[in-house]
Amino acid sequence: MEKMSGIIQGHILYLSALAAFTLALPQSVFDPASRDFILLIGFIAVWRYSWWGVNLVRFLIYTKLVFPKWRKQADEAGAELLPPHVYLLVTSFRIDSETTRQVYTSTMREAKNFVEKHDIPVTILASIVEKADEVIIKKLFQDFDMPKATRLVLIRIAGTGKRDALAFGFRAIAREAPPEGSVAAVIDGDSLLEENLIEKCAPMFRLHPRLGALTTDEICQVEGHWSFREWYSMRFAQRNIYMSSVSLSKKVLTLTGRMSMFRAEILTDPAFIERVEMDWIDHWRLGRFKFLTGDDKSSWFHILSRGYEMLYIPDVKVLTIETPPDPDFFKSSIVLMRRWFGNMLRTNGRAIRLGPSRVGLFPWISVIDQRISMWTSLTGITVTILATFTTTPYAFVFYLYWMMLTRYVLVLTFLTSRPSVSALYPFFLYYNQIVGSLVKTYVLFRLDKQRWTRQNTTISSDKSRIQEYFTNLGSFYMHAFSFALFIVALGTISGILKVPDFSYWLTTIGV
Repeated sequence: MEKMSGIIQGHILYLSALAAFTLALPQSVFDPASRDFILLIGFIAVWRYSWWGVNLVRFLIYTKLVFPKWRKQADEAGAELLPPHVYLLVTSFRIDSETTRQVYTSTMREAKNFVEKHDIPVTILASIVEKADEVIIKKLFQDFDMPKATRLVLIRIAGTGKRDALAFGFRAIAREAPPEGSVAAVIDGDSLLEENLIEKCAPMFRLHPRLGALTTDEICQVEGHWSFREWYSMRFAQRNIYMSSVSLSKKVLTLTGRMSMFRAEILTDPAFIERVEMDWIDHWRLGRFKFLTGDDKSSWFHILSRGYEMLYIPDVKVLTIETPPDPDFFKSSIVLMRRWFGNMLRTNGRAIRLGPSRVGLFPWISVIDQRISMWTSLTGITVTILATFTTTPYAFVFYLYWMMLTRYVLVLTFLTSRPSVSALYPFFLYYNQIVGSLVKTYVLFRLDKQRWTRQNTTISSDKSRIQEYFTNLGSFYMHAFSFALFIVALGTISGILKVPDFSYWLTTIGV
């Protein structure tokens, strides 16, 4: 009740500030015939708002009409849709002991409840590095007094990265020779399973014969400053809408590494294992480079390229324990966005090349939008800065007002995704739009630069120092040139920058 009261007070304060801002603005802002009004309205990214509206409508159709029908069918079928065997692969590295204990406690509790209720065997596979994790996991398994149909398999590997940990785990499942129709969940070492997760997710594979993998909603428990909690919760609310929207086409935009479930026959396919373990792309300027992070994008692309369906399960949540890489919000958010957007941009180019016939029209457009949104999201602020210095000093004031108004309206639509929203969400939404877009454009020209936030590991380059210098110089040049072209194009289209009149010179030289 106290938390809800604080949320309401925040909204009252935000609306009061917005009302005061409205009264302080010149009346010309609200006059449709005025230049200032045209400046304010004419440069709004209509595509961004209409695209959000399309996704919101699709989200409502999926969560209110389509998915409830599937859930009802699965519930009515009962045990008929359950798999013959369930595998739970958990990967842990450099995660504190208390988090490890919580994660395996939730995994073992879920496995035990499922076996006792349905008498279907469950195998828990723990891919670990440290001996301390092995001690904790064995003790938990013993304390839970697990049923005979539940097995624990420990996989000790070197700390060479999550891709290797997953590949070892996948091969361990393959050696088990899973019965046809089995499913395997891949769980991150900082993710806690919701009760009855297996029972809710596993039937979807027999309900949808072409389903290759699925993923779920997420909520977070964030350590550190309150700003991290607000930022993460806002992102997950927005994510829920986008993921549900794309799932209406039986595709998703990512198979999150936090928790995704696969058909065992896909996960044990040598081609799939090789893709996750050693993924790479050939870039026209940067050459061939391997992927360090983004194993979830590699598995997503493999399943996408094979033509399988993928689903988002909105009524199942996984709790993730988020530990920011740095106490400073700005530093942490930049580091995380560089990793997230780098993973996305390294993969979505080849997904686009698959074409709409393989990907599906709406998911394919969504993947394209990931590429163009980094530029369209910067349109408003760029034109406003140009207009402030060339047209009217009020341009930035108008833009600030418009930002506060539109982002607040967008945030209110999150109430379809979450029971409550914070009055701080509009600011974090705008931060994601502007700073996130700047990070995307930076990463776009430096796809070979990778770092894993939990491990000080980078991809070693076989280039000489002089080759590396010219590669970095080329990245800077391409980035700077593209940004300059973007600014000039916006200024010219908006009429702020005038196109030179060459007619006099052409006449002079007799052309």
